[in-house]
Amino acid sequence: MTKNKSRLVVIGNGMAGARVVEEILKRARDRFDITMFGAEPCGNYNRALLSNVLNGSRSAAEILMNPTAWYRDNGITLHLGVKATQIRRQDKLIFGVPLSKGAAAYAVEAAAPPDAPAVIAPYDRVIIATGSRPFVPPIEGCAGPGTFLFRTLDDCNQISGCAKACRKAAVIGGGLLGLEAARGLMTHGIDVTVIEAASQLMVAQLDFEAGQMLRDTLEGMGVKVMCDKITARVVRDNSRITQLEFKDGSTIETDMLVISAGIRPITEIAAACGLAVNKGLVCDDQMRTSDPDIFGVGECVEHRGKIYGLINPIWEQAQTLADVITGVNPRAAYVGSKLGTKLKIMGVELVSLGETQPSQAGDEVVAYREPSRGVYKKLIVRAGAISGAILLGETDTAGVLTQMFLSGAPAPQRRADLLFGSSSGAPVLSVLDLPDHARVCNCNGVTKGQIKEAIMIGKCRSVSKVAACTKAGSGCGSCRNLIVQLIEAYAGEVADDASESYYVPGVPLEKSQLAAEIRRLGLKSVSAVFRRLAGGKEYPASKAGLASLLKTLWHDEYEDERDARFINDRVHANIQKDGTFSVVPRIYGGVTSPAELRRIAAVAEKFRVPLVKFTGGQRLDLLGVKKEDLPEVWKDLGMPSGHAYARAFRTCKSCVGADFCRYGVGDSLALAQKIERRFQGVESPHKMKLAVAGCPRNCSEACVKDLGAVAIEGGRWEIYVGGAAGSTVRKGSLLCTVDTSEAALKYLGRFMQYYREHGEYLERSWRFVERLGIERLRSILVEDHEGIGARLDLEIQKAVDAYNDPWEEAERPAYPEQFSGPESARALEAAATHG
Repeated sequence: MTKNKSRLVVIGNGMAGARVVEEILKRARDRFDITMFGAEPCGNYNRALLSNVLNGSRSAAEILMNPTAWYRDNGITLHLGVKATQIRRQDKLIFGVPLSKGAAAYAVEAAAPPDAPAVIAPYDRVIIATGSRPFVPPIEGCAGPGTFLFRTLDDCNQISGCAKACRKAAVIGGGLLGLEAARGLMTHGIDVTVIEAASQLMVAQLDFEAGQMLRDTLEGMGVKVMCDKITARVVRDNSRITQLEFKDGSTIETDMLVISAGIRPITEIAAACGLAVNKGLVCDDQMRTSDPDIFGVGECVEHRGKIYGLINPIWEQAQTLADVITGVNPRAAYVGSKLGTKLKIMGVELVSLGETQPSQAGDEVVAYREPSRGVYKKLIVRAGAISGAILLGETDTAGVLTQMFLSGAPAPQRRADLLFGSSSGAPVLSVLDLPDHARVCNCNGVTKGQIKEAIMIGKCRSVSKVAACTKAGSGCGSCRNLIVQLIEAYAGEVADDASESYYVPGVPLEKSQLAAEIRRLGLKSVSAVFRRLAGGKEYPASKAGLASLLKTLWHDEYEDERDARFINDRVHANIQKDGTFSVVPRIYGGVTSPAELRRIAAVAEKFRVPLVKFTGGQRLDLLGVKKEDLPEVWKDLGMPSGHAYARAFRTCKSCVGADFCRYGVGDSLALAQKIERRFQGVESPHKMKLAVAGCPRNCSEACVKDLGAVAIEGGRWEIYVGGAAGSTVRKGSLLCTVDTSEAALKYLGRFMQYYREHGEYLERSWRFVERLGIERLRSILVEDHEGIGARLDLEIQKAVDAYNDPWEEAERPAYPEQFSGPESARALEAAATHG
């Protein structure tokens, strides 16, 4: 023990335990010697994001809130994988035991290795933050292989491993946690059934009508929902789950079972030492237990007869406890929390605040429903303030609505503004009107004052930098619009940060969230995205990225607005530094004919083209063509566009292969031409250059292309992805080895589509491969562990089918001035930056 420091022991290293320690360190860094017991074998993580780990959209490392280095840096003694089992109050000692590998951290009995030495920690003060464990209903045959709970990272790993070998999964529990588990399971390509004992989903957060609409929406996405069902028995065949049997005698088939039917406080250690325990560990308004030296925080606590299972109350309890235990404000009081829930499952947004039904005579109810789109909005106003709200399907106003609900601010006279936004475009609630103590980020408990300080003192000028400094916006993301407003208010404008997690600046969503919203709202043009998702404000720097994404999502349904494109894409040629253009016709696999060569020569002479040059992709480039001559050049060439200007499939280089080369073992020319004819013009986050080599000598440099195919003995092909040979040199990673050219086309197409869907705008394929890792890509694209291979094949086929030669605009210009007038210096600079 350090001299003059009190000994503080925190039992529990979850979100509550770690958060209260953070709050204590902010107030009195040198007050305590801190020891923590954590039953799980890792640092503290955001439990609210477990479904993202289950569905593969985030790794375990990405949801860590406090890695082990944080504890070391703050002088905290951390006992990882050690469960505290006894508080000996008379001696002021805590006893713990190391858990066996794979033992559930929330199990009632601590499973310790034989002869494991006890861990003993003396204390002056204790904080109990043991959290909760999943509630398991009494079901015959429940225990055994194939049955899982959904509470920890280890649970996620076990569920994912089992799902790979299953066709059907059942989830018991239609509440918040159950639907999160169902969301995670759906991405593994298995049939999911959600079973709920009540008559509706999310009975604690939704009224019946909203619950029914949510059910209809989920069933439309392929999730089967069964309400008013109580599971009586798990039927097994040689320990393998085959069926669930319900109390009404009906059954369903399933291969695995996930139970997510609520939680119960973990109070054994508190009860055993004689502390007051009712439904939870009883605490007063200062978060003290019946022993003045022992405090409680989080889901294990019962306060004024209530137990809270959401994040927001944890942050409020932690702040009060830290004020009291450090002496900063010994009279600080926690008086309860207003409850709000935000859920997103398979693109369906849901926000629930406070009460779901009117309960007093003067309550005013405002509701809007649009069943065909799965949209339901409801507002309960009491005494001029919001006492409850439900937003299902559209949650654009959730940030403002949440702030007004939590602060008790008066509702506007025009109540509809809270559901749809102000008709004048003015904000319903200015962020400047919020007090500094108003919580902006509920996921991480970050206040307006903390964000304001990060902006004004820490010079954070982007949402990503605010997140790095305060953690605000790094959870569900619903507060990002408010963070943008705060940056604009206190710094003038939001910086265009290259590390920003938004897909494009100005639209506060990362790529998968943005794509889901675009699909859900049916947004098919760039202007529509700005109108619905950016508050009506246009961001010129975002237009090209949005156009690329929209074309990927909608194919031939995309509504093309030419002002959303760079000059190269508007006129389908590559602008040069003098304002002229280069024209590169498509030459499939680098194979041409005397007739094509004569036409190219004739065009070069007729239009006095200054330079004709072979490209690195085995094509001919006509450089120095005037903008007004482009349509006639295209007509005279009579060849399709080579897309040498686009962020798209460009070319497939080839050697001569087995037909001519004595070393050739595969027909590289035929495969290269098939590849180029199939994928020509397919848009992607950045340009894609391909090559096919007829033998491992690799004369066409297939191993350093974005995608490459190399012939090997036995008529087989090696497929490489993520190669580079520009400013970065990287040998491609081997994705797979296939037996036929048809299979090569299949897996090349799968990678392209996955890159199109998950690559960041202007992210080259080599960065994409390094970011995700070849093992993960192989698991998804070749082994099909997530069950999305068939969908990827279908989507790339849609992109192929939507191909149109852009040079046909020579006959039918897209707009009158398309090929007239010189380009500005700004257009030249933009093309140089993004080309």
